[in-house]
Amino acid sequence: MSPLPLRPLRHLIVAVTGMLLIANPAAAQDAAQRVEAHLQNGEFAPAVAAARQAEPGQRDQLLSRIAAAQAEAGHRVGAFDSMADMTSDTARAGALAEIANRPIGRGGAGQADFESLIELIKNTIAKDTWDDQGGLGAVEEFEGGVRVDARGVVHSLLQGDALEQLNNFRHLARLQARSENSDARRDSALRKISLNRLEKYVQLKLAAGEPLGDDVRYLAGLNKITHVLVYPETGDIVLAGPAGDWVEDREGRVLSTRTGRPVLHLDDLVVVLRHMTSQANAPFGCSIVPLKENLARTKAFLAASSEKPLKPGERTNWLKQLRDQMGQQAVEYYGIAPQTRVARVLFEADYRMKLVGIGLEDGTVGVPSYLSMVKVPAGEAPPPMGVLRWWFTLNYDAILTSPNRNVFELRGQGVKVLSENELITDAGERVHTGQSDAYTAGFAQNFTQHFADLAAKYPVYAELQNIFDLALASALIQSEDLPGQVGWHMTCFGKNGNYEPAVGYAPEMVETVMNHKVVNRVHILAAASGGVRVDPARLVTRDAIDIDTRGVLGSRRDQASPDELGRLTWWWD
Repeated sequence: MSPLPLRPLRHLIVAVTGMLLIANPAAAQDAAQRVEAHLQNGEFAPAVAAARQAEPGQRDQLLSRIAAAQAEAGHRVGAFDSMADMTSDTARAGALAEIANRPIGRGGAGQADFESLIELIKNTIAKDTWDDQGGLGAVEEFEGGVRVDARGVVHSLLQGDALEQLNNFRHLARLQARSENSDARRDSALRKISLNRLEKYVQLKLAAGEPLGDDVRYLAGLNKITHVLVYPETGDIVLAGPAGDWVEDREGRVLSTRTGRPVLHLDDLVVVLRHMTSQANAPFGCSIVPLKENLARTKAFLAASSEKPLKPGERTNWLKQLRDQMGQQAVEYYGIAPQTRVARVLFEADYRMKLVGIGLEDGTVGVPSYLSMVKVPAGEAPPPMGVLRWWFTLNYDAILTSPNRNVFELRGQGVKVLSENELITDAGERVHTGQSDAYTAGFAQNFTQHFADLAAKYPVYAELQNIFDLALASALIQSEDLPGQVGWHMTCFGKNGNYEPAVGYAPEMVETVMNHKVVNRVHILAAASGGVRVDPARLVTRDAIDIDTRGVLGSRRDQASPDELGRLTWWWD
């Protein structure tokens, strides 16, 4: 997080003392009384210090009281800083709501909040070295500020050593902002993201009216989820996977500069997590559906036109008439809001897969189109008029967990294509056969087998893979009740949370995915439908998850522990 702006100072950091302070026995006094006494005197930093000595169940309540007083006095920076110390997400959400519903004091340049500033300094720079933490560092007040002369020129009242020390503080603040956890663009084989810490960071940024940076919007460059880890002892649920620098391509996709894979998006995480945790892992997806009346017209047109062979030069007009009969197809969404980015990724991946399937978009080596595979021996009839149905679904080899179920590994490609040949009645009804001919099934199998190559060529398939990873990870969080284990209530990311993912245009109708081929003077028509079905519930049942008996996962979890992180740190390597 960027260092908070400094106000004009009347105080300055002064030298460190050489004295080690012993804890005052008065710390055992009633914390609530001491906090209230400090607030009555306008002493915010001592109030925060007193609140920190309270019992855990009382600490958040006192910090909320302090934050409200700071906000009422016009010290918004200090208020948000106090709320950053709160451990309960529900208490923090309540404090934010209380501040939002009360008038905010205007404060004044002549009465700067030095106590809060000093407290912010102590919690930002080497916080374990200050005297109230048992260290040697001290902060003292120092008169200073600015004056304006008769010509309107502003002069600093800080001179000599005082000004140098202030500049040193600013330099230290910048260094702290560029600490080892500040460069999300650095490559990492296993980056860890704490969902509850990320939520706190986002919650406070939104409350302060500050925009979210790209590191937040793109989840610190995470481009795949390989592990879900839970730490009840620190209250963290963690997603982990490879990460690194990113760049936006010509299509507007945000891709890893090293692998070319799309990065994960905060908006997608919130949309999928909300759905899985509020709808008990119910499936979601989309379908591209031919309209019944269009199918009936098309079948009648084909029957009529097949009574006599096409004359030379008539093929172009015939194809145009055929496309007119087919018209458009409907796009239907279920379980997910159509305006979300998640829904748009599902639709685009599905539609473009159909284009590859019937030869309107190139595949890769090993993935020929359906039409290119169809063979019609001389004298034999072509495949009957029907609809080729291909759809995406989950394709994970296994989920592996430790014996105490506090770390999970997602294994497998994640995505596969299934197929079916549908028949069409004269009324345009689609008849499910539950079967696929060799060509229809062959395309689905080839697409699945060469999915990695296709995803490298067309990143939208890798974006679909990311959505599937998010869905499976979120389903695990729901089925294992990980929020309950760590005491996380998702006050910002959950169903009733105040985070609002961006919305956009949702396609409702699209041109029919159809192509035509002539083999041995026989016309072959291919029309495709299908969709995407995301249904991870069966993969996260207790019996479906394999147990790691070698202890590898437990060791990895220990190495990824979020111990001793900064208050607003939400990712680490």
